[in-house]
Amino acid sequence: MLETPVQSMFNPHAEAMPIEQLRAHQLARLQETVARLNERVPMYRERFAQTGLTPNDLRSLDDLSRFPFTRKSDLRDNYPFGLLSVPQRELRRVHASSGTTGKPTVVGYDQSDLDVFAEVVARSLYAAGARPGMMFHNAYGYGLFTGGLGLHGGAERLGLSTIPVSGGGTERQVVIIQDFQPEIIACTPSYALVLAEALHRQGYRPEDNSLKYAILGAEPWSEKMRRDVEAKLGVKATNIYGLSEIMGPGVSNEDVTEQAGSYLWEDHFYPEIVDPDTGENVPDGEYGVLVLTSMTRTAMPILRYWTGDITRLIAEPNATGRTARRMDMIRGRSDDLIILRGVNVYPSQLEAVLLHMGEVSPHYHIYLSRTGLMDELTLKVESGAQDPALRAEIVRLVKTNVGVTIECELCEPGSLPRSEGGKLKRVTDLRGDR
Repeated sequence: MLETPVQSMFNPHAEAMPIEQLRAHQLARLQETVARLNERVPMYRERFAQTGLTPNDLRSLDDLSRFPFTRKSDLRDNYPFGLLSVPQRELRRVHASSGTTGKPTVVGYDQSDLDVFAEVVARSLYAAGARPGMMFHNAYGYGLFTGGLGLHGGAERLGLSTIPVSGGGTERQVVIIQDFQPEIIACTPSYALVLAEALHRQGYRPEDNSLKYAILGAEPWSEKMRRDVEAKLGVKATNIYGLSEIMGPGVSNEDVTEQAGSYLWEDHFYPEIVDPDTGENVPDGEYGVLVLTSMTRTAMPILRYWTGDITRLIAEPNATGRTARRMDMIRGRSDDLIILRGVNVYPSQLEAVLLHMGEVSPHYHIYLSRTGLMDELTLKVESGAQDPALRAEIVRLVKTNVGVTIECELCEPGSLPRSEGGKLKRVTDLRGDR
């Protein structure tokens, strides 16, 4: 029996809130958040004073653009707990980034935050096809990273039987999938392909798998990768989006019946798209940097967080009955920009060139080097066909579509780096000091 639009939502009251009511809710929540930050967080109080703003200046949603951005450096500068708006003793969980490029970014949650976290993840899992009583294979890392525990809390809220596998240990994960027969899996898209390859080596065909739904995120991916994952695992794959600075996974998720943009849970997270150069807001439908404000987080609210992710907001009507806007797939990150001989290049642009080429796999890696004063880019791509004509065609398409001349190497299948459950690094920069 087909589900009605209401049956396809975990929380129909919130997800199908009339748009006028949603906008009024957002303004009230934003006003409360700004007032809370001004009263309780010294950094924000000083920022508002420097710009001559007070909470009373937020009279409409348009007024939000007058307030300052928050950036990752602000979290590092206030390490570890300088951005809390509650006493530290009220925290019930702490997460942090790896800190591989400096001090980690630390985020704190009180009980109210954890309740909201579980709610939005439950909505996301439900939109992805999960239903109470299903078995859930959670291959996101548990620990300081928000992925594992974040998905776990939402899965329990939804009523799933959760297997806390965490990341890595691929052969063991294959055994668990074979023996426990889960219907749902969550991991990075690149790790989903690693698991598919490992299952294939064991002689399992996609139709043999118990898996029906895959919730994939934590790294940019493409429609080509979605098709590969679905074909090789025998699942319907949806994109989940989140970041610890705002909450963690579950800020948005695609509906499995559409797979056409991830619904932002706009009663908790207010989205803006801004021009990456000017910081000015751009209309729905135009690409820019995603900026998010957490409207219901109490331990550590974040105002206008510059995510660095390049996407757009989709406001067109949909068939699910939800009133929230959708965000498109992430095209790349503003800080992943490669400037090659004066041309701006994002890794996602190179991936897009490979999108419709059936002779290559979705596994690729970018190497940046320098010869004399010239920067060079080498795109390594896996292909079973070691054909010079194919290599030349990739070089030609990159030149035509991206505007740069590159080197291309065709590599044997299985030879390029694979994810072991975490984010996959796609770029190696060998240029040294620039």
